[in-house]
Order: sequence, then C-alpha cells, then structure tokens
Amino acid sequence: MRILFIGDIFGEPGRSAVRELLPGIRKEHRIDFVIANGENAAGGMGITPVIAQELFSAGIGVITSGNHIWKYKEIIEFLKIEPKLLRPLNYPPDVPGSGSVIVDTPKGKIGVVNVMGRTFLSGIECPFRCGLDEVNRVKEKTNIILMDIHAEATSEKVAMGWFLDGMVSAVVGTHTHVQTADERVLPGGTAYITDAGMTGPRDSVIGVKKEIIIKKFLTQVPVSFEVAKGDQIFCAVIIEVDESSGKSRGIQRLQIEVKMTGEENHGS
Repeated sequence: MRILFIGDIFGEPGRSAVRELLPGIRKEHRIDFVIANGENAAGGMGITPVIAQELFSAGIGVITSGNHIWKYKEIIEFLKIEPKLLRPLNYPPDVPGSGSVIVDTPKGKIGVVNVMGRTFLSGIECPFRCGLDEVNRVKEKTNIILMDIHAEATSEKVAMGWFLDGMVSAVVGTHTHVQTADERVLPGGTAYITDAGMTGPRDSVIGVKKEIIIKKFLTQVPVSFEVAKGDQIFCAVIIEVDESSGKSRGIQRLQIEVKMTGEENHGS
C-alpha cells in the first residue's frame, strides 16, 4: 500500500494546491490512500464542515487535526457524524468526535490515529499512553496503522517514533509547518518524519503574511493574522507499506511549488 500524507493544509492557498496537484500525484506515484492534516484549512486556523467536505471530494480519505480543530463552533456537530475527520485522541473522553478511524481500501484496512503533544500545548491526556492503548485496539482489525502526532516539540515527536517503532506503519509529525529532512524507516519497520511540512503559501511565515509576523516580533504587540498570497508549496510524504505485516518499506518526502500569476493570488 502506498500512502500519501499531506502536511498541514493552510487556508485557500493550501486547498488550491491540493485541488491542482493531488490528481497528478496520485497517478504518478500510484497512491492507494490519502491522509491530510486539515486543522488550518479554513482561513489559516480551524476547519468548517464545508471545507472538510471539499477536501474529501478532492480525494483525501482521512483528515487529521490538532489544537485549532475547535475554532468554528459548527465543527462540533460535524465531528459527531463524520468519523473520517479526526480530533486528537487524547482529549477527555466526553469530547465530541474520535481520535482514530479504520477505513477500508482496495489494499485492505488502514487505521489512522491522531494524537496531540503536550509540550508547549494543552495539558491534555498523555499521548503516549493513550496512543499505545488505541494502537493496540486498532491492531485487532489491521496491521496498517499511521499516527499523526500534532506537536510543538521535536523531542516529543521523535520519542513517539521510537516508542511505537515496530507497532505502527508510520509516525508522522505535524503542527510546526516546516518540513524536516529526517525521514527514515526505523529498525522495527515504522516510517518516521518529525514534520511533514505545510501545504499553503510559500513566501510566508508558516502560512501567514510575513510582514505581519515580522512586525509582531519587532513590537511584541498582538496582531491579526492574515493568510499570505502568492506562490504555493505542497508538502507531503509517501509511505510504502507491506499490506500483510504493516511494516514500512520506505518513506519519501515531496515538495512541489505552484507558481501563481495575476488574479490567482488569493489568500482567504
């Protein structure tokens, strides 16, 4: 099974890059299943039911998320009825939605687990203990399991990769929006990367207009973020998994630029 994981989709520029590039990528790389982090897909923060449906229609099979999933109130009810949109598993049990899902594909079942780190983020349940319990539950149905760990600290993501090595097919980090160059298959057969990167405006500060963020750093005065315009970048990883064992054979980074011209430069 060849799995494409798309790094944090940021606003309309990120969605536009997905619409333009995903069909060709699926064909060229013989992709069997697509997963994407979509927690910033609506205006750079949060996701709405309409945008989630847009991403599903574009060919994404499961959408993972993180700390910005609660930005729009209407997503609460949607999480209750759409199992393929995940919120982090390690929120308290009575929180709407689910942190994992098992999906049927032509190559077999795939389990997707979404956890959130605690370092510099919310003090929620332990992603390691919760994640392990959920992986063990999912393994009763399939050996093919991918975890998205949405975390700020590099060390927390790396630790999760080693913690689950040999138990899951892949551990992919998200949240920091900068693709790392440490992709590898760990000794136990788990593909790993610290951050898959961002799919959105290239000439930005992790998706936001660079002038706004520079001003914030210079003055320390709070500012309203705006999605940057201009050329886009599509960041993702391709993971090749043995269907019977669930072990990964390889992981490959993708970075593709999309040049924008004239009136195409929009950033909502």
